[in-house]
Amino acid sequence: MIQLDEKIYFYLLAIIPVIIVLFALLQLWKKRTQKKFAETPLLKRLSPDKSNFKSGLKLLFFLLGITFLTLGLVNPKIGTKLETVKREGVDVVFAVDVSKSMLAEDIAPNRLEKAKRLVSEIINQLASDRIGIIAYAGQAFPQLPITTDYGAAKMFLQSMNTDMLTSQGTAINEAINLATTYYNDEEQTNRVLFIISDGEDHSEGNTNDTVEKAIEEGIQIFTIGVGKTKGAPIPIKRNGVVESLKKDSQGEVVITKLNEDVLIDIADDGNGEYIDGSNTEAAVELIKEKLLQMDKKEFEAKQFAEFKDQFQWFLGIGLLFLLLDIFVLDKRTKWLKKLNLFNEKEIE
Repeated sequence: MIQLDEKIYFYLLAIIPVIIVLFALLQLWKKRTQKKFAETPLLKRLSPDKSNFKSGLKLLFFLLGITFLTLGLVNPKIGTKLETVKREGVDVVFAVDVSKSMLAEDIAPNRLEKAKRLVSEIINQLASDRIGIIAYAGQAFPQLPITTDYGAAKMFLQSMNTDMLTSQGTAINEAINLATTYYNDEEQTNRVLFIISDGEDHSEGNTNDTVEKAIEEGIQIFTIGVGKTKGAPIPIKRNGVVESLKKDSQGEVVITKLNEDVLIDIADDGNGEYIDGSNTEAAVELIKEKLLQMDKKEFEAKQFAEFKDQFQWFLGIGLLFLLLDIFVLDKRTKWLKKLNLFNEKEIE
């Protein structure tokens, strides 16, 4: 397991393409200037020991030095031991709506991306809670089982899209039903389900019955609304370009609206609360407060411990490459010249 302490230093790598461009421009300027000074055969006689490749080699050493020094500043750490630790927390499951209506762009960049950002920001605020993720549209799909691996959760979260489920529509009761099977710890008294959706519900069954079943399982249901009540069309895109808007069977453009009433009813019946997701910071802060107020249960979890700093290796290698850049000269090395590995012709 690897940890990166100071990821911000990765921005230093942006200087590498700038250096390459400047080097190319310098070489071009040198060639043009030299041609104005003398013909190529004469230049070769004036500087017979000049190497044709060492300037590029020096640049390579310099760039490798910068790269490894940057990695040293980032300070990678490697977990050397996997051990079981005691943690206290709540079991939290996120049910994210991935139906086509979530492509509406009445909230930037669109409802689904907004929902994913909300979940990601909530995860950032968690300390020792266990989390799971469900994707649902016309049916529900287990995206990630209950885990303490927040990194994996974010990875699965970012991969979610409206094409991952073939059954379209929005069946909220399917998500709640699946959530009741998600919590694998019978002793966990605090079970929380967050439904992130625009509130469109095409469930065939009775959602109230499903919510009651969830309550019996000790699940508290919160709903987070994404979208605008005035509604918006659903764009159909190809390669990021809007080709058309989704239409119904009558040929009319479909306008999808945030249905807060459905989400409020589910939250009220589920002993939870409806949260407006339009303001990410406010929504995340409110959810953080709600979770902090809940009793935490102690559970065991495996995690990497004894992380050891590895920066010294990268700094050492980086300094070595910079020293090579300093000591490697632009002229030919005598023994290398004899080997003629790089096909550099002798000047007669």
